[in-house]
Amino acid sequence: MADRIAIILAAGESKRMNTKLPKVLHEVCGRPMLAYVLDACRQAGIGRIFVVVGYNKEQVIEQYRDCNDIVFVEQGEQKGTAHAVMCCKEHITGFGGQVLILCGDGPLIRSETLKILIDKHTSEMSAATLATSILEDPTGYGRILRDSYGNIQGIVEDNDCTDEQRKIKEINPSYYCFEGPVLLDALDRITPDNAKNEYYLTDALHVIIHTGHKVMAVTAVAAQDALGVNDREQLSRAGKIMQQRIQHQLMNNGVTIVDPDNTWIDARAKIGTDTVVEPFTYIHGEVEIGQDCRVGPFAYLRDGTVLQDNVVFGSFKEEQ
Repeated sequence: MADRIAIILAAGESKRMNTKLPKVLHEVCGRPMLAYVLDACRQAGIGRIFVVVGYNKEQVIEQYRDCNDIVFVEQGEQKGTAHAVMCCKEHITGFGGQVLILCGDGPLIRSETLKILIDKHTSEMSAATLATSILEDPTGYGRILRDSYGNIQGIVEDNDCTDEQRKIKEINPSYYCFEGPVLLDALDRITPDNAKNEYYLTDALHVIIHTGHKVMAVTAVAAQDALGVNDREQLSRAGKIMQQRIQHQLMNNGVTIVDPDNTWIDARAKIGTDTVVEPFTYIHGEVEIGQDCRVGPFAYLRDGTVLQDNVVFGSFKEEQ
């Protein structure tokens, strides 16, 4: 297996969220958004992760200070996605393997998608590979430019799109895989020639293409998974999608959820087979529920609650 590291961009302030908390620490179903991205990297076999921090960086570092596979890198001044990667330069100089670059505010990421990206990059012997998505409404996302043969020609950011380019539905959800030396060379060549006067990572792809290296794009990201979180409404949408995944997994594992739309279960909760979760149940935190239990209706289980097997837990006790 090729040497492989990941860089996660997690320095953003997110003014649209109107918050003092670093954006990546906002929770989706009980866990920080960043936690899902870290898990996806680990499950895809990545053993070393560089997390680029900036706004209120101390809070992010404190949250993950015990993680031995994480190296924190500070982006003192936010000048774009490529600039964030440039901050890691001293750590990746001399590294000859693959570098995945991901955003810390994309909690719906799946390890399976990263594996597809890595496999495509490896099998095609590409200098750079990205995973793309098709959206009915691509507003706000960078558009994928392809030639008449389907070869990728570059990415244009939403703010820089022409009217014709805005009609393109294939978008860039920011899942990248680069060869380390090629990435470093491209970063040295890009300039902030765009509407925001920032260093775009997408421009690194343009440099790599124009210098004759092979670049691939694989449409591997489900439309639902492409959702990034830039405001509280998107945070809520991500939470609803994640809640559906959590409940789907539990039901596949033998848990009955009577009314999924009126049930909320924390991502950290563990529930045994043949347990029934009644409507209007809220399970928060690291809760453990055994087998053959009945929880609810109108039940609230706090963080740390443990129910052994065959327990009936509800708001009311009924006398026989």
